[in-house]
Amino acid sequence: MRTIVYVDGFNLYYGALKGTPYRWLDILALAKKILSARNRIIGVKYFTARVLPRSDNPGQPLRQEIYLRALRSLGAKCIFGRYLSHEVMMRAADPTAGPPFVRVIKTEEKGSDVNIAAHMLLDAFRNEYDCAVLVSGDSDLKTPVEMVRHDFSKTVGVINPQKMDCKVLRCAASFYKRIRPSDLAVSLLPESITDSAGTFHKPNTW
Repeated sequence: MRTIVYVDGFNLYYGALKGTPYRWLDILALAKKILSARNRIIGVKYFTARVLPRSDNPGQPLRQEIYLRALRSLGAKCIFGRYLSHEVMMRAADPTAGPPFVRVIKTEEKGSDVNIAAHMLLDAFRNEYDCAVLVSGDSDLKTPVEMVRHDFSKTVGVINPQKMDCKVLRCAASFYKRIRPSDLAVSLLPESITDSAGTFHKPNTW
């Protein structure tokens, strides 16, 4: 069964990878570990946005670019949305300890959910796959999952990286699986990778 894996990078990172030793993740190996032998993976599409440098973490964009290079070395396609960062006033968690509102820097990722939906639907229309696998726990993606299943008669699986179950996606999908730490532990990239441009290494802080 021809299978394309659509990865919501932001959802995967904050659902299963942040603060763990598994950030240097081989997404192709993870998909093969979780999916059945019937799934012949012919493509991986990774949806994210390029992060912005911060005063407390200036090396973050470089580490991300190294990881994206590693994904491309596996044959994955990276599709980009964008990050927006701006100051907003928000209510303090404990207004008795100070002013009721505080100014914070809010960073949001924009575009990935739309990009995922567009690619899943266009690829279905072009008959690029028999099965689409969505790696995300974002309930906003319920509609494209349903459309691909019912309007194009394709199999759609969901691999949820979030700790919380997503009943909306569970009900919409043909099958639904969760990511376990044991799956991540055996799905890591090698520390050194060679591509057409040369050899590069996993960032030290990862």
